[in-house]
Amino acid sequence: MSKKKMHRPSGTPALHAAQAAGLEYALVEVQHSEHQEGGYALDTARVLERDPSTIFKTLMAKVDGDPVCAVVPASGMLNLKALARAVGGKKACMMQAQDAERLTGYVTGGISPLGQRTSSPIVIDESARELPTVLVSGGRRDLSIDVSPMDLAAAVRAHFAPIADAGRHT
Repeated sequence: MSKKKMHRPSGTPALHAAQAAGLEYALVEVQHSEHQEGGYALDTARVLERDPSTIFKTLMAKVDGDPVCAVVPASGMLNLKALARAVGGKKACMMQAQDAERLTGYVTGGISPLGQRTSSPIVIDESARELPTVLVSGGRRDLSIDVSPMDLAAAVRAHFAPIADAGRHT
């Protein structure tokens, strides 16, 4: 990937983590619609006129009571059973928003797989492997990072698994 590293003087923890990992990425600032029908990730796709399958949302879940981070396309829905299988667990449920915010240090809609306050296993939907880059949160609702999914996975020690159901939205 031949993107130029872009730096901000006062970056988010996600940007600091990306820089510390030596990731090549591009920053994308997003002016969201007044009403985010379908959530921030789908709104980002609409505003940027980009295929929603290339915009990935970061969702926090619990598998057998332990936190797990799932990164899935905006065009799909997290399959909780598949997420549980992907980390060797039995039962998964979505984490409450306030618990996700406390654990990650980010606000809902701006949770990034990079630079979370407390690390947890990260699973990226396997559809990302087919893409040259994916857009993930840069740690704020209005800031995203365009990055190679393979580089992202290496930086956050994630693995790929089929955890999204296409065409349905979380």
